[in-house]
Amino acid sequence: MADYRVPRDDMQFLLQDVFQVHQDWSTFAALAELDIDTAQAVIDEAGKLAETLIAPNCRAADEEGVSFQDGRVTTPQGYREQFKQLAEGGWVGVTANPEYGGMGLPKSISAQYEEMLCAADISFSLYPGLTAGAIMTLDLHGSDELKSTYLPKLIAGEWTGTMCLTEPHAGTDLGIIRSKASPADDGSYELTGTKIFITGGEHDLVDNIVHLVLAKLPDAPPGTKGISLFVVPKFLVNADGSLGERNGVHCGSIEHKMGIHASATCVMNFDGAKAWLVGEPHKGLPAMFTMMNYERLGVGIQGLGAAARSYQTALEYAQDRLQGRGAKATQDKAKEADPLLVHGDIRRMLLTMKAFVEGGRAFSTYVGQQLDRAKYSNDDAERERADALVALLTPIAKAFLTDTGLESTIIGQQVLGGHGYVREWGQEQLVRDCRIAQIYEGTNGIQALDLLGRKVVGSRGQLLQPLIADIEELLAEPQPELSREYEQLAAAVELMKATTSHVFEQVANGDENVVNSVAVEYLHLVGYVSFGYMWLRMAKVAEPLLTERAYLGSKVKTAKFYFARLLPRIESLAVVIRDGSDSLYLHENGEF
Repeated sequence: MADYRVPRDDMQFLLQDVFQVHQDWSTFAALAELDIDTAQAVIDEAGKLAETLIAPNCRAADEEGVSFQDGRVTTPQGYREQFKQLAEGGWVGVTANPEYGGMGLPKSISAQYEEMLCAADISFSLYPGLTAGAIMTLDLHGSDELKSTYLPKLIAGEWTGTMCLTEPHAGTDLGIIRSKASPADDGSYELTGTKIFITGGEHDLVDNIVHLVLAKLPDAPPGTKGISLFVVPKFLVNADGSLGERNGVHCGSIEHKMGIHASATCVMNFDGAKAWLVGEPHKGLPAMFTMMNYERLGVGIQGLGAAARSYQTALEYAQDRLQGRGAKATQDKAKEADPLLVHGDIRRMLLTMKAFVEGGRAFSTYVGQQLDRAKYSNDDAERERADALVALLTPIAKAFLTDTGLESTIIGQQVLGGHGYVREWGQEQLVRDCRIAQIYEGTNGIQALDLLGRKVVGSRGQLLQPLIADIEELLAEPQPELSREYEQLAAAVELMKATTSHVFEQVANGDENVVNSVAVEYLHLVGYVSFGYMWLRMAKVAEPLLTERAYLGSKVKTAKFYFARLLPRIESLAVVIRDGSDSLYLHENGEF
């Protein structure tokens, strides 16, 4: 596997020039002291950890994997030291509340940091990533007592966190979970049940693991309205903060998976475990969605990180590997062949990867900026608008970034040919590691249903309006050098509007299956248009800076490739969406 290099220049370009996040920060009381130089210093320091500590161990950790014996999970060699150094640097609590020891940095910065971790090693990134989600959920929904007990240790990286939702019979349909929590005399609860697919449910990185668990109280109403959220520590915590006796929660086994071999994916058994209620009874699912929505953007960034690492490897290989002659033979006749990079098909693949990676990095930063505005802005209207954008963009961030992430890693493998299929170059690992991101935290099909069914159709298109308004604001200030791209994006927005209206008509005409039948194609259509917005925005900013930063010439050229070769995919997606559910329901159930 090629050495990983953090794309510092591109990250700085996005934060400073494209999104000008420091202008937002200057108006937010909690971030007023943060400036762009500090942000760059944070990226530099995090980048050193990713490049020199985590990335070099990625392949060895995958090959060793995690092991399970007598209820204990052992992580690969090097992971304990990596996690220790990460924790000592304060990186587990990078966005956490400073009141409990966190850095309190905005999401627009942490999105860059998360990409670095995922590009360096997705498996390793999951341990601090799940902990960050648990921190956020407890901070927003926990009592003062729970927060003072758990947050300082979680933020310091002395303990880690998990989210325990899925059960053997209940994945997406959480309303039918069977885990039960019965009140105890001391105000706690006794929780019993089995949870599966629990990332980091058991490991040897820290002394205690704090589980956030969904379960039902004895008087719970049926369905999702009867779910409560509980905190269940592996070891009970004494009044002085020291660890007490082992709680009634144990790992029954670990999963043997296609990828992320160094991440412990556990079956967790709760046998009358001592638990404490988080938030109100029967309000656990909305509280857990705080964590799930955070993790969904994080999972999208996993796809982005894998694609970024794969692109770097593919580009290095294509520059060095001599193979055949291009249409225009190299001027160096002394060499027996040209580098792969001269071939048109190799360029097609590399530019597709580059367009998805850099477009995805811009999109994740854009979503991060909206999260920051929703959290920190003093302007009620700005907060409300940002909340609406986050609601719309979260399923796109999770699904489109991971779908394009897998496509990119497969392309990266293809660039290397047979060398991409063997382990030496690491491309096959990135394909395997990236694949899960389309499945967990709500499959991409579920994300598409959320986008089209709940967000777009459910709001009669109102949640789509802030995104359209942002795009049309950009289109209102054309730039002559990019006139063709402006026209293409304007046409794409009109196609998105017309396609959305057509779905509304199909629903109004009684096609009860249409949303379920075209949701994935619709999400991809909005995803490609959103990336088009990102690319035109980047190209517009880059064009005047070319004389002082020549490397931005590649940004403008890649934007032109995106509009010429990738954005046109929306035409075929629109055709499929217009078909509705007709072709899917020609078969009777027994005919499959």
